Amino acid sequence: MAGTNGKQKTVRSMVLSLGVTLLAGGVMYLFIPHEDGEPDLKPVDYRVELLTAQRAAPYPVAAPEGLPGGWKATSVRYQGIENDTWHLGFHTPDGQYVEIKQSTEKPSRFIDETTDGARATKATEEIGGRTWTRYTGGRYDALVLPADGADGADGAKGADGAGARGATTVVAGTGSFAQLKQMAAALKLG
Repeated sequence: MAGTNGKQKTVRSMVLSLGVTLLAGGVMYLFIPHEDGEPDLKPVDYRVELLTAQRAAPYPVAAPEGLPGGWKATSVRYQGIENDTWHLGFHTPDGQYVEIKQSTEKPSRFIDETTDGARATKATEEIGGRTWTRYTGGRYDALVLPADGADGADGAKGADGAGARGATTVVAGTGSFAQLKQMAAALKLG
């Protein structure tokens, strides 16, 4: 029975190796921090990008003024190369996302890309003397303000003085329509 002793040592060595590996894994798990909650989103200061966009864009760039506490700007960019697109994203107090986007791109394509497939409804909202059209059904719900005199994606004409000259404005996101309306009401075209 000389071979039995060798097999016992091999099995014993495997069990000890497995135990040491599990112990090392447990120690690493205890000392590596984990976050189970929402990620801490760092707010961005969008003032410089806003000033740059206001100088470069061929339309009045929209940005909110006077939002209540808890709204946190999380993303900002202006792309002047193609369609002069302005984007400003916010994290709402209840953890939802709301963005403002403006562009000189063809409205139907721009709205579809921004909302990821939402369609115009017959519902409109009067906000700050402007008529916004509700869009639903895509990844994001939205309020859309067509450019002055331009046809919106639903064929509606923007009233003179209502929208940004030459740009479609979209307020979209995972937030409720009340939050989208709150953002739209806070927008100043400048």
